[in-house]
Amino acid sequence: MILASLVAKSVLAASLLVPVAIDRSVQWPPPERGMAMPVDQKDAMVRPLVSSATECIARTVSADPRFPVVKGAEFNNLIVESVPTCVDVLRSMIDAYDRLYGDGAGETFFLGPYLDSLPAAVTIRVKDAR
Repeated sequence: MILASLVAKSVLAASLLVPVAIDRSVQWPPPERGMAMPVDQKDAMVRPLVSSATECIARTVSADPRFPVVKGAEFNNLIVESVPTCVDVLRSMIDAYDRLYGDGAGETFFLGPYLDSLPAAVTIRVKDAR
């Protein structure tokens, strides 16, 4: 009887908390390949993955002992050198793009717009670390 009461209270508490903690605008897990979905919904699904990948690279760059004194091309080299540390997060981002936008879209995004904007995005994230 006591166990049933505790379980009931736990379920009630969870039912009150879970709706607040869930972002209903993002569907998870991602839909199967080939499902039609509006572009803004696809963008909302990959945005956290892009942010996580960029944060990983920024953390790795700012943790490098050379970071406080590098400039220009040397800063870009730190970004390139951080990629192996963040490969799992980057792979998740690329795979999500492939699932949502079609095969090859992840690599196209990574090698194009993502890498083009990465130095500026990392600079913004690490500016207070110097």
